[in-house]
Amino acid sequence: MDLKDQVEQADIRLRPHVVQTAVKQAPWLGNDVQLKLENQQHTGSFKARGALNRLLQTDQTSPSRGLVAASTGNHALAVAWAAGKTAIDDVLIYAPGTITQSKKARLESMGLTVEIHGDDCMEAETQARRMAAETGRCFISPYNDPAVVAGQGTVGTELTRQIDHLDAVFVAVGGGGLISGMAAALKSRWPDIQIIGCLPTRSPAMLRCIEAGQIIDVECSPTLSDATAGGVEPGAITFELCRDHVDDWVLVDETEIMNAVSLVKQHGMSIEGAAGVAVAAYQQTRTRWTKSHVAIVICGGNTGD
Repeated sequence: MDLKDQVEQADIRLRPHVVQTAVKQAPWLGNDVQLKLENQQHTGSFKARGALNRLLQTDQTSPSRGLVAASTGNHALAVAWAAGKTAIDDVLIYAPGTITQSKKARLESMGLTVEIHGDDCMEAETQARRMAAETGRCFISPYNDPAVVAGQGTVGTELTRQIDHLDAVFVAVGGGGLISGMAAALKSRWPDIQIIGCLPTRSPAMLRCIEAGQIIDVECSPTLSDATAGGVEPGAITFELCRDHVDDWVLVDETEIMNAVSLVKQHGMSIEGAAGVAVAAYQQTRTRWTKSHVAIVICGGNTGD
């Protein structure tokens, strides 16, 4: 089954459980721009879709020793929520040392066990996979899993039901699960749509890997877009998907991210830094889209405040 079909099946599977998030016109951004509000999703981000799709396809005997994941917040919240939906009560999270104390406290308040490992998400993911292999826990990847990618892609499937036509969509990119799944859904409906990957200059891992033609270690620095920070796991399925289906890439700096988050807040929405990356990327390139129908994915609203 190809990814497009997997996304369609995930949409059917998830529809009774997830929020079909709103699409909102944003005339204050200019042109014909609509925001896909995944900050309204369960747990405050799109991550709930992938985590639940993964668990709904898991043999219920396999997670009997619990779940393990790596996250700075959003993926952990999603795994916890999905575990609750599937009656699993033992969830271990590995987080890098960059996680904020407020996010760590929030995860622990939900009953999760949070252990700090390494300085970035890649190191935490490596340890989580090691723990899964040693203990028999079920590892839930934030992006390197076809079921997770398909679940994230249902954001795109919803857009095809909510909007008559799109010329471009702006999506923040970390490990590439969201943009890969969305590209499969959107290009099956609108083959000429431009899929725009948006990254912070301080953590441009996926783009640098694609430029190198292979997954490489990329030096990353702390960024306001902590949800997209860190490297790409060796062997990640999203590398080839992003290489083949993302049409253009935009890098934004920390000032652009901060200004984008502030602008959206002025219009009544609280968004996280990763969502600000997508808004900032559109603002940086807006003259390209004066006659285009554009969507920007507001991927989450968990600010950690």
